[in-house]
Amino acid sequence: MTISETFSKAANKVAYWTGRPTTFAACVGIIILWAIIGPLFGFSDTWQLIINTGTTIITFLMVFLIQNTQNRDGLAIQTKLDELIRVSSAQNRFVGIEKLTDEELEELRAKCEARAKSEEADEVVEGVNEDVRKKIAASIG
Repeated sequence: MTISETFSKAANKVAYWTGRPTTFAACVGIIILWAIIGPLFGFSDTWQLIINTGTTIITFLMVFLIQNTQNRDGLAIQTKLDELIRVSSAQNRFVGIEKLTDEELEELRAKCEARAKSEEADEVVEGVNEDVRKKIAASIG
């Protein structure tokens, strides 16, 4: 098994367990326990250092874990969307657009929005024409 596979497996398991209500409850329990033993240590610098160091290390590691999980989720979603685009009547040129710059994406979004508004206007005109045709047919008939 490669390092990447091992990391992905471990990241999935840790992400699963850290997102559980029991894990949250355990963390709250640790904080309560830390607060309770504060008077025993006289609220000393060592007592504060324990929680500060522990939370800093966990936070530091979780940042990388969360980023890895989001990267994989994002890639999976993009792959699924690309496949849906590929097999549908949508334009295949949209496959892979997540790699464009922010400016290129904004330009493409604006073009899509303009095209959607234009199509809506065409539908309104077609609807009006149909209504006019029905009125003419009714008045003749």
